[in-house]
Amino acid sequence: MILEYLMAGLIVLGGFFCFVAGLGVLRLPDVLIRMHASTKAGTLGSGLILAAVAIYFADTATTTRALATILFLLFTAPVAAHMIGRAAFRSGIALWKTEIEKGAEEKLRR
Repeated sequence: MILEYLMAGLIVLGGFFCFVAGLGVLRLPDVLIRMHASTKAGTLGSGLILAAVAIYFADTATTTRALATILFLLFTAPVAAHMIGRAAFRSGIALWKTEIEKGAEEKLRR
């Protein structure tokens, strides 16, 4: 019974983080910030759901595949985020201007 509650908690938390990642990709203003939301929250959400799968099935083959997938996500997500950010920066994508940056630009114009 405790394992069922643990699995339910992991799935709910994983689903929440995946939802936050999707919401971040839709709502955040800049490609770099969107990339951060999708890689961090998406990896955490997927990892939690895969951990629940490993606990549920509790056999060696499924647990090994789930852990290998979690490790694969942890190793590839930062590299992919770095490459996306680098490509966006080099292609000259306009970045989001904060109020502080807008104020600094106005002071420089004066």
